[in-house]
Amino acid sequence: MSDDITTGTDVPPDHLAINPRSAHFDADVLQRGVGIRFKGTVRTNVEEYCISEGWVRVQAGKTMDRKGQPLTIKLTGPVEAWYEDLGDDAPLAKA
Repeated sequence: MSDDITTGTDVPPDHLAINPRSAHFDADVLQRGVGIRFKGTVRTNVEEYCISEGWVRVQAGKTMDRKGQPLTIKLTGPVEAWYEDLGDDAPLAKA
C-alpha cells in the first residue's frame, strides 16, 4: 500500500466541500456523487473532507453561526473517497 494519493479521472479530488462559498466547492464533481468512508465507516453527513491531511468536517447538530451557516467540527482519521456513479468496484482515493 502506498502513502501517495491515488490519482486519475475516476477518483474524487483530494479536497472537496459541499458549501458553494468554499474555494473547494466543485458542482460537477458533486453532481456525480461522492462516497466517503471515514475510519472504516461510510458517512453521509460530511460537509468537507481532505484526504491528504486526514480529516472531515461534519455539522455540529442543528447549531448555526451568526451568518446562518451550520457550525461544523473537524474530525481526524483516515479518509477514503469514491465516485458513487461507478458502482461497487469504483477506485478509491486514499492517502
